[in-house]
Amino acid sequence: MRDQSPRPTRRGVLFGGAVVAAGSLAAACTSNSAKDDPSPAAQAGSLGGDNDKPGKQVTIGFSAPAADHGWIAAIAKNAEGQAKKYKDVTFKPVEPTNDINQQISAVESLIRAKVDVLVILPNDGEQLNQVARKAMDAGIPVVNLDRVFPDKLSYRTWVGGDNYGMGVSAGHYIGKKLKGKGASNPVIVEIQGIATLPLTQDRSKGFADALKSYGYTVTAKQDAKFTVESGNQVASNLLQAHKKIDALWNHDDDQGVGVLAAIKQSGRKEFFMVGGAGSANAMREIKTGGGVLEATVTYPPTMAASAIKLGRLIAQGKGMADLVELQVPQSITLASETVFKDNVDTYMPLGFES
Repeated sequence: MRDQSPRPTRRGVLFGGAVVAAGSLAAACTSNSAKDDPSPAAQAGSLGGDNDKPGKQVTIGFSAPAADHGWIAAIAKNAEGQAKKYKDVTFKPVEPTNDINQQISAVESLIRAKVDVLVILPNDGEQLNQVARKAMDAGIPVVNLDRVFPDKLSYRTWVGGDNYGMGVSAGHYIGKKLKGKGASNPVIVEIQGIATLPLTQDRSKGFADALKSYGYTVTAKQDAKFTVESGNQVASNLLQAHKKIDALWNHDDDQGVGVLAAIKQSGRKEFFMVGGAGSANAMREIKTGGGVLEATVTYPPTMAASAIKLGRLIAQGKGMADLVELQVPQSITLASETVFKDNVDTYMPLGFES
């Protein structure tokens, strides 16, 4: 289950007050030579150059929830995979758990082990805020992954996805296509995750705001609890309730497995569908074509790999080489990108298995 930073952006990455395209993040963590550019900005930005070359040995502690669905499993896989790319990194994960107290104890064990930096995806940001603050007070920088700690003193850098931006991306894809068809008063259905969560409310608000710019509104919405079983049941209910549908947005590709199964069982094909999060399953469906699923909007678990890269830079006292500033930014919001048939091959390597 994903969560939202209190500093969402609609277009890319938030560095302090500036928004930078999210695609530049990976490049910014590595180096471009400035020797041919004598400008002060270029020279300052190059001070963290050659960032991927071996440097000071660092130990990165890692804590995340247990993998109860594909997205969380991909978080752990991305973190470990990125750490293995560096000869100067010792990766020290603790046992993943969905128990708050057990995660607190696990993080405390990493503090006692005096790791150089901590990367934490908390089960609940508020409930793990205190132990993250304890790490920071002990001089261990914390990279807060996705579910934000309410106290900014509890983390050095936050990196995560843009829930509002997911809704915006889905809304623009659907709105533009329906407008191109000349649709008037279309039936637009929305299948949420868990309706009471702020992250879901942010996604729905982004979706509604984007649709409004085309003169459209959501006809019906229901939450599916982020599970395959609920996704199947909710989709079946909505298909029975609406004999004609023009477009459907499903917030989460994990629960989308059940949604698609219900649609295929119904034999309905008069509408098109957009998914959410960017699973490999959804991307394969998009690439094959012939079904209702045409696109998915990303909430990338690759953010865990970026968190490892950022944690390494922080522990080594380096900045992001493509930025003028000498330190890693305090907050990075990843853009939600739209994956469809024309670009699916580009995004396929980043997809996660549901």
